Amino acid sequence: MSGYLDMELLRFTTAGSVDDGKSTLIGRLLYDSKSIFEDQMEAVKAASERLGNEEVNLALLTDGLRAEREQGITIDVAYRYFATPKRKFIIADTPGHIEYTRNMVTGASTADAAIILVDARNGIIEQTKRHSYVASLLQLENVVIAINKMDLVDFSEEVYTRIKAEYTEIARKLNLKNVHYLPISARDGDNVVNRSEKTPWYEGPTLLDLLESLPVKENIDKLPVRFPVQYVIRSQSDEFHDYRAYAGRLASGTIKVGDKVTILPSFTESTVKAIDEADKSLEEAFAPQSIAIRLNDNVDVSRGDMIVKSDNLPKINANISLLVCWLNHRPLSIGAKYIIRHTTDEVFGIIKDVYFKVNINTLENISDKSVRMNDIAHILVKTSKPLKYDLYADNRETGNLVIIDEATYETVGAGMIVESLEEQTFSI
Repeated sequence: MSGYLDMELLRFTTAGSVDDGKSTLIGRLLYDSKSIFEDQMEAVKAASERLGNEEVNLALLTDGLRAEREQGITIDVAYRYFATPKRKFIIADTPGHIEYTRNMVTGASTADAAIILVDARNGIIEQTKRHSYVASLLQLENVVIAINKMDLVDFSEEVYTRIKAEYTEIARKLNLKNVHYLPISARDGDNVVNRSEKTPWYEGPTLLDLLESLPVKENIDKLPVRFPVQYVIRSQSDEFHDYRAYAGRLASGTIKVGDKVTILPSFTESTVKAIDEADKSLEEAFAPQSIAIRLNDNVDVSRGDMIVKSDNLPKINANISLLVCWLNHRPLSIGAKYIIRHTTDEVFGIIKDVYFKVNINTLENISDKSVRMNDIAHILVKTSKPLKYDLYADNRETGNLVIIDEATYETVGAGMIVESLEEQTFSI
C-alpha cells in the first residue's frame, strides 16, 4: 500500500472540440490499462445498448451526468483517477463547446500536461487554438496533440504530417515549450495503450508510454516559502494556556524550525519556534502540508497575512496586472467594485482598465474593452489594500486569484498575475 501512496502523480487535462473523442479516449485509456472494474464495464455495455449503440461506447465511462449521456457531450469537468505500475494519474476531462471554455481553465489550472485532441478529418480549428492559448496562459509544461480518428482518413501519414506542421506554427506563436504529436484512434485503441500496426510510419511512443514518462512540474516545495495564514489558534485549556499558533496550508517552499521569517504586510520579523502537525511537532515542513507555525515573538498576525522567509519576499502591490478568463454571463464592468480572493486574503478591488482582449482566431491582441463570458483579456485591478503575490509564471500557487461579484457572490473571473504593461508588454 505504501508503494502506491509513494508513486509519482501526473495530473493532465483533455481538451478538444465537440465530438473529437475526448471521453472516448479516456475510456480507452481506462479500459486498455485495465483500470476499470467488471461491474463498471457491464454498466457501460448496458447503457450503450439502451442508447442504441452497436458497439460499446467507452465515452460513457466518463460522461457521468445524465444530461451528458443523453446529449452525448461533456458539459462539466469530469475527474477520473487511474494508475499503472509506473505512475498514478488524475484526468480532468473538459468540455469542447466554446461556451464551456471556462471549464477548461478550471480543469487545466492544476495540470502538469494537456492532451488536445484534433479530428484528423477537420484539422486545426478555432477550438484547437482556444485550448492551446489556455494551455499557454496556464504555463503548462507539456502539450500532447493527439490527432484522433486516424481510422477515418485511412491512417494517412500525409494528413498527420500536414496537421503537425500547421500546429507547429501555432505552438511557436504561443511559446509552448514541449509539444508531442501522436496519431491515434481512440475508438479502436490505435497508439493509445497498445502500438498500432496501422501506422508503421510512426516511430514515437504510445499515449500511455508518453504519459508515464512526461516530467511532473517542479515540486512546489522547491519554490520560495509562502505561508498564507488561514486561522489563529489560541488554546482554551489551562494545560496549553500560552499556546498561540498560525494555521494554514504551506502554499510553496520548505520551512524549518529556526528560520528567520517576515510577516506581511506588517514586515514584522521573527523566527520559527515550532511547527505543529496535528498532535506532533516537526523540525521541517514541505508544501503543500497543512501545519501550524509558532513564532518566538508575540507578534500581531491574522487571517490573510503571509509568513515568508526574510531573504525571499514576494511582490506587494495594490495595482495588480492580470490575464483574466471571464466566467460569467454578465460582462466585465470597468470601474465596478468586485471581491478579490487571493490565497487566504479577501479584499475589494476596482477594475481600472482593460489593456487588450485576445482574438482566439488570429491569436492577436485587440483593443476591444468589452469582456464577456469565455473572453480572455489583460486587465488592471486596483485593490483596497496591497496583495502579497508572485507572478503566475514564477509561482502558480500565489500567482492566481479569483474575482467575485459582491452582490451575488458568483465567481466571475479567474486571473493569472502578470507583469504590468508599464513593466513589460505582454504579447503572444
